[in-house]
Amino acid sequence: MATISATLNSASGKTARLEARITKQQKAFFLRAAQLAGLSLTDFVVASAQENASRTLRDHDAMVLSDRDRKAFVSALLTAPEPSTRLRQAVQRYKARQQRGTNAR
Repeated sequence: MATISATLNSASGKTARLEARITKQQKAFFLRAAQLAGLSLTDFVVASAQENASRTLRDHDAMVLSDRDRKAFVSALLTAPEPSTRLRQAVQRYKARQQRGTNAR
């Protein structure tokens, strides 16, 4: 759990509070997991929440980027510019090489 302890140690200026009502069973469950991880209950809950929040935000950002990228790709396909002179010349060279390769066989 190096990631958890590194995250917890970097937050030395802790001033905000977070409270939650949980059942006795949940507390026992979290406490057992915290003990197995070698952390206090507070450190375990905060690290777990931070890890889950990071994953949620990363997944959300990836979806937003994918949607934006998809729209940009479709827009580029639908409004493609005319091929430049250099691109046309490259295509001609490619076709000539392909033709020479076919004739050599």
